[in-house]
Amino acid sequence: MITFDISQWRAWAPGLGTPADWQGWAQGSRHSCSEAASPDVSFLPAMQRRRLSNLARMAFAVGWPLAEGYEALPLVFASRHGETPRTFAILSDLADQQPLSPTQFSLSVHNAVIGLWSILRGETSEMTAIAAAGDGLEQGLLEAAALLAEGAPAVLLIVCEELPPAVYDAWVDDVPFAYALGLLVTPGQQWQLSPGPAATQSLPPALPHALNWLQATLSGVNCFTHTWKRRSWTWQRQP
Repeated sequence: MITFDISQWRAWAPGLGTPADWQGWAQGSRHSCSEAASPDVSFLPAMQRRRLSNLARMAFAVGWPLAEGYEALPLVFASRHGETPRTFAILSDLADQQPLSPTQFSLSVHNAVIGLWSILRGETSEMTAIAAAGDGLEQGLLEAAALLAEGAPAVLLIVCEELPPAVYDAWVDDVPFAYALGLLVTPGQQWQLSPGPAATQSLPPALPHALNWLQATLSGVNCFTHTWKRRSWTWQRQP
């Protein structure tokens, strides 16, 4: 079991940018967002913004405000699918026998976002990029808790998924819409997270774990369980 506080959070999805937007989503259980929108990263110079994919823009949009005021802030970035649209574009060029862009390739790898974060913020703290199937939120929190145990005063956790190209629809069914969730994790007893007994059911959850957590939190639920295949996680919030 690990314990921690979540001092602040930010989330973004098309049409859902403010806490009030997300509160309405949580109450209405809206599972899709059709509005075309781009995350606001106007705090970055235009030349820097141009290098960011939509996935990176989402991560920066939720993470940047949470990092303000911290000279050094470790970062854990969790994404199951990563830069799928960029990777698909590279594969399409390869199939068409077109020359590949080294820049595009370098920005398609799973740790590209934390590399850009380090460069643009001048951040040299420890950073980790993980891909942990459908329970990346919980896996990311384990990593964050380890960093807190080593003495970090706070850890920034960003869970981010981009809507994959339609060609992946038969294989990727756990991204209802593009979204990013940023959590500022600090030492404390507000939350308890523990692995539960091995699950016997393998039905996929209705929402990704990060969005399930946000919906439960905004709905005032203090105890809930997330299950991914045979792994289960029990969350407990102190009232």
